Amino acid sequence: MRVLVVEDEPYLAEAIRDGLRLEAIAADLAGDGDSALQLLSVNAYAVAVLDRDVPGPSGDEIARHIVARGDGMPILMLTAADRLEDKASGFELGADDYLTKPFAMRELVLRLRALDRRRAYSRPPVRELAGLRVDPFRREVHREGRYIALTRKQFAVLEVLAAAEGGVVSAEELLERAWDENADPFTNAVRITVSALRKRLGEPWLIATVPGVGYRIATEADPTGQAAQRG
Repeated sequence: MRVLVVEDEPYLAEAIRDGLRLEAIAADLAGDGDSALQLLSVNAYAVAVLDRDVPGPSGDEIARHIVARGDGMPILMLTAADRLEDKASGFELGADDYLTKPFAMRELVLRLRALDRRRAYSRPPVRELAGLRVDPFRREVHREGRYIALTRKQFAVLEVLAAAEGGVVSAEELLERAWDENADPFTNAVRITVSALRKRLGEPWLIATVPGVGYRIATEADPTGQAAQRG
């Protein structure tokens, strides 16, 4: 999951990003309204987390912009304003949830995942293909009934590949959806993570490398083990 966090307090913004990273949630930060609108124009996000009082266009204006786009992106208002009137006005603007400061990181994570699930209600909550069972809510993976322990980043990559249902996902797309905007586009992090994930899933290899294109989950069994190439 990739989210946009609009927060003008640098220390709080960094703390939020670091905390979300530990839960395999990539977060892009915007310290003012203009930066937020720019990021929204070029990136796709699962949820927008908005502080209402930021320089430039306010969080309220950003919320109006998101609602006007009509793509259904959920909005979580994150603010110190805790009066009932403040919450009511936030919901009237189109907010889907409202969390007041100070807050527990765990609660923010749970609320983000709940919003993402609501938006994705038309997708099956659990994906099953090629003997894999990927449960995004419980963060669990089973292969042929056997539980497989994954790191948060490995799970994030597998979640993207599983969602493609056998289609090819480029390294660039994996980097965009499983990491955040600070990821080095020339890094070999994707290749290293995919290689480690492939080993965790075990033989016969399930993740195929499509040379020069990207990666996919091999949905058809190959007794020779060659369908899912290393790399």
